[in-house]
Amino acid sequence: APHRTQAADAVFSAPSISIKLSALHPRYEHAKRARVMAELGPRILELAQQAKAFGIGFTIDAEETDRLELSLDLIEATLTDPSLDGWNGYGLAVQAYQKRAPRVIDFLADLARRSGRRIPVRLVKGAYWDAEVKRAQVEGQAAYPLFTRKQNTDVSYLANARRMLDAGTALYPMFATHNAQTIATVYQMARRMADRRDFEFQKLHGMGDGLYAEVVPANRLDAPCRVYAPVGSHEDLLPYLVRRLLENGANSSFVNRITDEAIPVEDLIHDPVAFVSALDSIPHPRIPLPVDLYRSQHQQRDNSMGINLANDNDLRALAESLNSAGAGSWTAGPLVPGASPSGAFAEATNPADRREVVGRWQATDAITLEHALVNAVAAQPAWDATPASARAAILEHAASLLEARMPAYMAMCTKEAGKTLIDGIAEVREAVDFLRYYALQAREHFAPMALPGPTGEANQLQLAGRGVFACISPWNFPLAIFLGQIAAALAAGNAVIAKPAEQTNLIGYAAIKLLHEAGIPQEVLQYLPGDGATVGAALTRDPRVAGVCFTGSTETARAINRALASRDTGPIATLIAETGGQNAMIADSSSLPEQVVKDALGSAFTSAGQRCSAARVLLVQDDIADKVIHMLAGAMAELSVGDPGLPSTDVGPVIDEDAKAILVAHAERMKTAAKPIAEAKLGTGCEHGTFFAPIAWELKSIAELDREKFGPALHVVRWKADELDAVVDAINATGYGLTLGIHSRIDATIDRIVTRAKVGNIYVNRNQIGAVVGVQPFGGQGLSGTGPKAGGPHYLPRFATEKTVTVNTTAAGGNASLLTLGD
Repeated sequence: APHRTQAADAVFSAPSISIKLSALHPRYEHAKRARVMAELGPRILELAQQAKAFGIGFTIDAEETDRLELSLDLIEATLTDPSLDGWNGYGLAVQAYQKRAPRVIDFLADLARRSGRRIPVRLVKGAYWDAEVKRAQVEGQAAYPLFTRKQNTDVSYLANARRMLDAGTALYPMFATHNAQTIATVYQMARRMADRRDFEFQKLHGMGDGLYAEVVPANRLDAPCRVYAPVGSHEDLLPYLVRRLLENGANSSFVNRITDEAIPVEDLIHDPVAFVSALDSIPHPRIPLPVDLYRSQHQQRDNSMGINLANDNDLRALAESLNSAGAGSWTAGPLVPGASPSGAFAEATNPADRREVVGRWQATDAITLEHALVNAVAAQPAWDATPASARAAILEHAASLLEARMPAYMAMCTKEAGKTLIDGIAEVREAVDFLRYYALQAREHFAPMALPGPTGEANQLQLAGRGVFACISPWNFPLAIFLGQIAAALAAGNAVIAKPAEQTNLIGYAAIKLLHEAGIPQEVLQYLPGDGATVGAALTRDPRVAGVCFTGSTETARAINRALASRDTGPIATLIAETGGQNAMIADSSSLPEQVVKDALGSAFTSAGQRCSAARVLLVQDDIADKVIHMLAGAMAELSVGDPGLPSTDVGPVIDEDAKAILVAHAERMKTAAKPIAEAKLGTGCEHGTFFAPIAWELKSIAELDREKFGPALHVVRWKADELDAVVDAINATGYGLTLGIHSRIDATIDRIVTRAKVGNIYVNRNQIGAVVGVQPFGGQGLSGTGPKAGGPHYLPRFATEKTVTVNTTAAGGNASLLTLGD
């Protein structure tokens, strides 16, 4: 091969430098592949050319699993450039804990042979293991992309070391390890191959010095070892140092175990292959598959499954499903058995392009509404008498149907509600979780509960449905909240009349049809699309409606409350309302600015800011405010606003012209009332949709905001170190209490804020959106809702009435249980 010369290989004995591609590009992620290839590729090539000019090695460091394919694409595109001929210093790191490691090594060996290069490969165990495990669970992946036992990674390391050695001169092997058993095994592997003296070990500066004193000297193993060290400022390196300390302090770490004199040498150098072969379970028994996450924690329900948007095969399959979803032919109308709807028809258009008609829907007329009420009242007793386990089984079946049809419902969320693909996945998953969680809650709460009492007496508590529930849902979660409300009411034994937001009638209709298919009787669950002023108002006034479940604005919730209270007949109705919030995020001077900006960006602009949990105000301690604001402006410049059906889009449209007009008016007021920070740019093709570019301003106080602005608008307020209590009090003074974000590395500060804040959901050192059903029960207080929290253990009983039954068991002539006790 022309480039496999002694001169080309001389770089292996020279110093080298490693780089992380994520440090070189602000959007180094699979969804931005086209941009990354165009912008980062030339930069990598330039760095490689400089490394060649200096005669040093150049290694692309390993990163998270979802970036692997993108990394390989970049490496393949740049490594083969003719300007790098005569130099074999371009390499990369491969993580042994990844199940794809053998295929990566095979790919690199093939690339080397095709390009006439020799590729240096650093084999490492892997540095993101815990984060990757959590990510797989959070995203609902089918399996883990890595091994869940350390011993399995040790075996993988040895297997991949052999693979690298077997690749001949295609690869230059570099083995990064601080494990004596691994070093000895790799050394013996290489010794058995006459031509494999050209490899090296690698160690971290300051670690394993005693170990490598037995490896490097000529009178020991005479094996070369490269020492590597991180480069950067103190604040940049501190997290890296903490990470290394945590890894090396782990009970399974060789570096930690070798200092423990109580551990026999035999245990330190045990053969990992023999250890794994003797296991009853190859995966770690205490790390369940993502689908079994909740079952492993004593909740008998499946975790909802997602779609991996960083996997090209999954993306292609999703694209095919989305393209065949049938937008344009979708229809919706009242679903009321025995009725003949006569309401007007209207078109539904795409918020991203109002020229596109995605379907038609028919409004509910007064006669159809009356028919629905008659049906519901008549059907509810039989449904309530259906065993809770049977009701639960139907909801679980619906969850499975919905999960299997995720792409079709994602398409509707994108076309009718303007949701991005990531938001669409989250929407369907949340709906699935609601169905399963409330099914589980019905099984647990709606079986008769025996109560204590004196002998000769049986006491029992029973729950039953209240009657007919009107479920009035919003457009911002047209599937998740819509089905969550309905599932809870049905699980409790109520008949349901569902009224969706008029902006998302098509999605609601498809959801009701799915529930009917799963087995919910049509008279028990009916669907009434239409505007709130007619359909919603008529339902809340009617005394046959025993309860209303509502999500929307505080003003509408008050109107519903007044309507229910004004009734002169019928039961005293129940109102369960979840409304908005003037949600804040507090960041003190100990917080990490990069994390603050990332989480503020996600909390404020995900879903175009159209979440009731979204951050509206970022309160930053003055000591770090300048840096955070500067970074926030830079991050906002990287946002992609446009077609929500594209994987590369970060922010889609707002729901309609009314929503946009409110935001435009607010932005106009902020021109004189606030200091501008940044405004994102609208992408091409936005002119026909209802888009509002994400924007941020700096205010002097949260009190300058009169009400929630429902969209991608963030307000930043500075505060001084002695003002923390005043900051929390100002948040409380808004009257809203839905979500709060806290960024601090001081436990006392976190506890102080948590104790003082009057909010329903508090998130520490993360974003403040995306509450998970059964994990982070969601709901606020004050102007933000009545409670109880949706997706929590106290929610379902609110849809029910309680009945206590006491039976005197001695009435038949005596206390048989007491008289037959014996001695």
